[in-house]
Amino acid sequence: MTHFTETIKAAAVHSAAPFLDLDASVELAIDYIQQAGREGAHIIAFPETYLPGYPYWIWSHTSKRSAAFYAELFQNSVDLNGPASQALADAARKAGLWVVLGMNEREGGTLYNTQAYYSPQGTLAARHRKLQPTNAERTVWGRGDGRDVFTIDTGKARLGGLICFEHSMDLNRYALSALNQQIHVAAWPAISATHADPNASKFAHFSFTLSAAHAISAPTFVIVTQGRISQEIIDRLDVQNPEDVPTLGGGQSGFLAPDGTWLTEPHRDEEAIIYADLDIGMIPFATLFAAGARHD
Repeated sequence: MTHFTETIKAAAVHSAAPFLDLDASVELAIDYIQQAGREGAHIIAFPETYLPGYPYWIWSHTSKRSAAFYAELFQNSVDLNGPASQALADAARKAGLWVVLGMNEREGGTLYNTQAYYSPQGTLAARHRKLQPTNAERTVWGRGDGRDVFTIDTGKARLGGLICFEHSMDLNRYALSALNQQIHVAAWPAISATHADPNASKFAHFSFTLSAAHAISAPTFVIVTQGRISQEIIDRLDVQNPEDVPTLGGGQSGFLAPDGTWLTEPHRDEEAIIYADLDIGMIPFATLFAAGARHD
């Protein structure tokens, strides 16, 4: 069912979880879920690989120095049939909202960059794996496939999402539009604060421009949720080249209207949970002007 009369309260998390510590990361995520539930949110969205952190070392470290980090990440990744996933599903049920949570997922011997969708009924409703990891990310994550492109009826809107540079994949975005997406979760890492990534200085531009293009062309609301760099991440990475040392903070999170403009100024740097009311009734007006796949 496609809805056009709802106003939905959405939450976006701008945060770094305890780095490479799954138990502590899940605990913090549950705290945010509970906060959003108390505020009456219908959806809460988390950044890319929030659990238990993005592998920033791929941009700054040699393979020799990266190996121990990868092993630690592997041990602290999420088995979607395991206790961490069940704890998150239980938290979604208790809070009475939809949770879209970025994580490192482990299945067999492979890690995936995953968005997990937990329902207010306490179930893992869906899982989206990043279809094509970007550049050096391919040393960490496997690929998703066509099963990972979908929208979900939340009872108030059709929800879906993409991860980072999946927003440059036109057929991916077209498929979500064709599935009548109304709320989109655009999850990104805090590359703007890393400096070893060659795109670091342009990353705020990329994350806004690609997210806004999808908002306009779908058309859909977009929840932009981006990570940040904590002092713990800086200390753990111990980047040797002074020019490549990450800086504290980074990232931008906020809410885009179907015309591609920010509903309010995006939040940057500091850890926070932010909220916005999304008037789904705006979408038919945007569809009249331009819709990539709505007139069949």
